[in-house]
Amino acid sequence: MTSVRRAVEQDWPAIESLLKTNGLPLAGARRHLDAYVVAIEDEQVVAAAGIEVYGDAGLLRSVAVTPARHRQGVGGLVVDAVLADPASRTLRTLYLLTTTAVGYFEQRGFTQQPRGSAPAALAESEEFRGACPASATFMALALPERA
Repeated sequence: MTSVRRAVEQDWPAIESLLKTNGLPLAGARRHLDAYVVAIEDEQVVAAAGIEVYGDAGLLRSVAVTPARHRQGVGGLVVDAVLADPASRTLRTLYLLTTTAVGYFEQRGFTQQPRGSAPAALAESEEFRGACPASATFMALALPERA
């Protein structure tokens, strides 16, 4: 049985391991740990995702799943949970950078955008300051207005 909850400080070593295993950047991730959710199975973190909030723009980052659970819907659980979090309710658009999961995020409604079209506020993110390579695909998803 998989449960999803907000990440706590004690989850960081497991999240860090997931990020490393999936080849995702660590820079800046721990600083935003309070905006992460984790999926738990048998008392182990098996997936994580976080959103960095920059005004009405959000940067989805660190969607990571343990390899044994790839392609089994666990990533979708943490993405849905982070979007349902009250902190994300003010967001109008969700953005991300990816080098490996364009197809996955296209299936979730994201569209490829020119990196130069990114809101200026995202430049504050470690991912835009070099944690993600310049070759990463920039994607966006307009979010429905939520109460």
